[in-house]
Amino acid sequence: MKVLSVVGARPQLVKLAPIAAALAAGGHRHVIVHTGQHYDADLSDVFFSGLGIPDPDVHLGVGSGSHGVQTGAVMAALDPILEMERPDWVLVYGDTNSTLAGAVSAVKLHLPVAHLEAGLRSFNRRMPEEHNRVLTDHAADLLLAPTDEAMRHLAAEGLADRSVRTGDVMVDVCLRVRDSVLAAPGDVPGLPEGIDPERPYLVATLHRAENTDDPARLGSLVDSLADLPVQVALLAHPRLVARAEAHGIKLERGAVRPGRPLPYAAMVAAVLGSQGVVTDSGGLQKEAFLLERPCTTLRTETEWPETLAGGWNELVPDPGALGSARWTATATRPAPTVSRGTPYGDGRAAETVAAVLAERVRG
Repeated sequence: MKVLSVVGARPQLVKLAPIAAALAAGGHRHVIVHTGQHYDADLSDVFFSGLGIPDPDVHLGVGSGSHGVQTGAVMAALDPILEMERPDWVLVYGDTNSTLAGAVSAVKLHLPVAHLEAGLRSFNRRMPEEHNRVLTDHAADLLLAPTDEAMRHLAAEGLADRSVRTGDVMVDVCLRVRDSVLAAPGDVPGLPEGIDPERPYLVATLHRAENTDDPARLGSLVDSLADLPVQVALLAHPRLVARAEAHGIKLERGAVRPGRPLPYAAMVAAVLGSQGVVTDSGGLQKEAFLLERPCTTLRTETEWPETLAGGWNELVPDPGALGSARWTATATRPAPTVSRGTPYGDGRAAETVAAVLAERVRG
């Protein structure tokens, strides 16, 4: 079996690691195409070395641009690669512009498409990620769903016959990296300058358009982080840095100490050493859940409703509206004592994905 993976953003590279290992263990051919959607080395190259992913066979070097420009550029660059490789499966990951572009390019060339992390829904059509995931699910031939909830969403949209529950490959890599970090405790590498790991701190990220494009919205969120009584290690995505500079918003103030995004193992270590997480990232919500740290999500919805059970994750779209005391209590709350269960699987999802792909190769 020959699988061609299309990736281009940090969460996809994390998911690629266990998939690449499972395909290699099964003796399958695996072609990795990196679109370059995230062109910053902190969001891309370090993941290949840090997670043991084979170097990409093709790097399209697309870089930044508007959604339409970026998606179109990936499609234009990808078409000749797909024509040359003619894989048994084009495997796309998650909900980025690279995901949609890979799916559309493959469909137009009559190549089978499998969507990893299918069926997630925020039901917020203002999010570009929601457009990407819905359109990709309806174009793909095989939908690899991480959870029972994702399977229900796919069935409600008439896609049950294409759907298979595989579990979540993020669990595979997160638990493996967690165990390696815990086996060799030490200083947390890469925390922003000024963060004392011996004192309580929160890990924070902000990057979504709805939180960064409007100056008033971004300013309010940074104000809320700055006013917290504990250290805030803000791992600043390039989008956040660019928007803050354009809006004239200073990130380093009050409790906030901005730093660069971390390689995956360092990020896991940072979360394990933290009191909790404040984020608008889908992936980091789930990683906090898996690492047993409370998460506060700066959005009105989540693609991962399982994390809300028992208070492990709380949605706070407008911290300023809560008032200082309530916002502080929420963001710095202790970890719940209730069991999280295993809604995302047992850490062997990548093996299941590889087996399902092999079973369903077209004759």
